[in-house]
Formats: sequence, C-alpha cells, structure tokens
Amino acid sequence: MAKKSKDYFGLSYVVSLILAIIPVTAWLCGAITRFQEGKIVAGLIRLIFGFTIVWILDIIFMIVNRQIFRLLNV
Repeated sequence: MAKKSKDYFGLSYVVSLILAIIPVTAWLCGAITRFQEGKIVAGLIRLIFGFTIVWILDIIFMIVNRQIFRLLNV
C-alpha cells in the first residue's frame, strides 16, 4: 500500500504523481504548496522557473522520493 504523500495538499501518492506529470498543474500546485509551507522565495522560484527543469525534477523526485523537488528547504 502506498504511503501518504505530504505534497500537493496531502493527496495520495498516485494523485500527486499524476498532477506532477501534467505541466500546468505541476507548476501551480508546486508553487501553491511551497507558499503554504511558508517558503515564499521557493514559491516565487517555482512560479518563474516551474516550466523548465523544476518540472522534470518534480517528476523524478516524485517517483523516487514520493515528494516534490525542494531546492530551498530553509
């Protein structure tokens, strides 16, 4: 049984993975998630660079670590 993911509003791993694969939802959900965590700079980075390498890293990290890529975890 898949364990619960903390990313994308506490949704299950499968739903979070599907959202991470779709570029627009990954961009928006990633930025909103980081803003909700109180990481303003990380949220802004996701808004600006979310369609590039961050999206690819999100997919890879979601498959491997079951959470989105966290560049700034301060």
